[in-house]
Amino acid sequence: MRKLILISLVCAAPLAAQTVVTIAPQQCVWHAGDNPAWAVESLDESSWQPYPTWHANTAEPHLWVRCHADLSSLTTTAQPALQVTLYSAYQFYVNGMLMGDEGSLANGNTTLNAVHTYSIPDQHISSGHVTLALRITNRVAITNSGPIRSLISSPLELRAGDSQLLDALRARTVLARAAPFVRTAIGFAIIGVLAVVLLGLFLFDRSRSELLLLSVGCLCLAGLRINEFAAASLLNYSVSTLLTIILFCNVGLTVTETAFFYAVARRRMPVAMIIVVALISVAYLPTAVDALFAANLPAWISALNQTFIRPFALFLHIAVSLIPFIIFWPYAAIPRRVRPLAMLCMVWGAVDTVWFALEVTSFSVPGVPDLFARWGLTLLAARAFSTVFVLTALFAILFRDQRQVTEERALFAGEIHAARDVQQYLIPAHLPATPGFSIESEYRPAREVGGDFFQVLPQAEGSLLIVIGDVAGKGIEAGMLATLIVGSVRTAATFTSDPARILALLNDRLYGRGLVTCLALRIDENGSATLVNAGHLPPYLNGNEMAIDGALPLGAVPGMLYTATRFSLDAGDSLMLMTDGVVEAQNSHGQLFGFDKIAALLSSGAGGAALADAAQQFGQEDDITVLTLAFTPVEVAHA
Repeated sequence: MRKLILISLVCAAPLAAQTVVTIAPQQCVWHAGDNPAWAVESLDESSWQPYPTWHANTAEPHLWVRCHADLSSLTTTAQPALQVTLYSAYQFYVNGMLMGDEGSLANGNTTLNAVHTYSIPDQHISSGHVTLALRITNRVAITNSGPIRSLISSPLELRAGDSQLLDALRARTVLARAAPFVRTAIGFAIIGVLAVVLLGLFLFDRSRSELLLLSVGCLCLAGLRINEFAAASLLNYSVSTLLTIILFCNVGLTVTETAFFYAVARRRMPVAMIIVVALISVAYLPTAVDALFAANLPAWISALNQTFIRPFALFLHIAVSLIPFIIFWPYAAIPRRVRPLAMLCMVWGAVDTVWFALEVTSFSVPGVPDLFARWGLTLLAARAFSTVFVLTALFAILFRDQRQVTEERALFAGEIHAARDVQQYLIPAHLPATPGFSIESEYRPAREVGGDFFQVLPQAEGSLLIVIGDVAGKGIEAGMLATLIVGSVRTAATFTSDPARILALLNDRLYGRGLVTCLALRIDENGSATLVNAGHLPPYLNGNEMAIDGALPLGAVPGMLYTATRFSLDAGDSLMLMTDGVVEAQNSHGQLFGFDKIAALLSSGAGGAALADAAQQFGQEDDITVLTLAFTPVEVAHA
């Protein structure tokens, strides 16, 4: 590529000194309409108008242009050719003979490769006088006021000369057109690469929406600037494709940039701002219509866009660009960690404000010169470098924050691991020896750390104390509160085995710290049992739900006294205690596992493991704990 550029620069100058015939606009006439008969060499042109008087008219996109030229100077040229530069669809005739065509005459859509060279047969050169005719469907991008508009609004140009010379002149034209956009394209290409890296960070940590928003916004910016460079370089893709890229990139940039500012400020976007962003997006509708219909675009859309829609959209763009200055106010209250991001967002907004304010002058504003035409490309380059600097700094800060978040999460993961170790104390993996009782437990936490707990505590006099409960909530906070409860239970059990007394002590300890459902059960050697319930699910005796008095959960009311329920167990009787994670399991349709399924499973002889498995497969929402106890007196066991 570098070699081609150097050859073009070195060779273009001496080649230009060779014979090149430029057909001036004054040598041409034009006529509106689409009559194929106007291609003939001998045609009465007395009613036609001079071509310099022609102006684009969206109401009549079809026209013919006829030019007369003396090409006798090319008789000694080895490969005589004609070069046409035009951003519209056309058919090209020489002395009534079709030489070639570009684009679609039906809608005027053509490619950005607007410079084409056509060989001229020798018989046309030998006659000296040549009549050139172009059947044109004019394609003018009237719905965009940015740099693209000036790039593809070039007038018709006709040259004749040696084909190699014309190709060299085309290369020089490409270099001259593309040069002002090179630095901008390189800068935003770097931004595009960084945006892909940022997108990878978001995929690694999807909780940080600002990474996704900035990444998409930067990709849209890169798409706009590279699209302009491609248009300047005469790349071979259609004007409609060019406008489609402009449409999606502008809408995507507006939406994501605005949302990014609010995400950095940790504020929700107000309804009024959502409406403003929606209006800006709708303002690009003429661009969509232009890309779709090209020269068949209704004339009123052009007038409406130029006089109202586009100027109104630019003022809305200015308002959106000022958002960082508003949402971060008062500046003294900005958290220290967010201040660099806030400052860079405001710089970004200031650069965009200047750009859009200058673009407003491209419309007919009384007393205001067209500053955009004069300084647009200079500001575009300045905007590119300032935006690259701002976004690079933003990336660096976000990368730093992402690294800190990763470290914090690693630390949190260690804390979770430690909490899981504590959980083993809450939910013992191995139950203590309990002569006269056979006990099995099933514990299925909804998260890494659960809020369910149970304790099985054999007493010195031969009785057995069981406490099972469920802390309101989930996660590490619930797990830590369950740790406090277990410690309190074990402490209380050292000086009392009365279930009512134990729950009363726990209630006073938990008041103001959270709500906990809990059930305490003491079973003596002879099977006599005392049960106290604090808002927990009743146990199942031999597969049947027990009828017991209810009460408020622990921690709800201070000084609460709990009522005891007494009953007796016979040899072979079984008790099943569970937390509400079984009942509240929920499938994808929102149906609860419920008490009926529990009753059906227990009546079929299912044990604790089968019940826990069924609830978990149904759709686990909360921690699941099932404790199964069978009474087997020592004298029965040895009988």
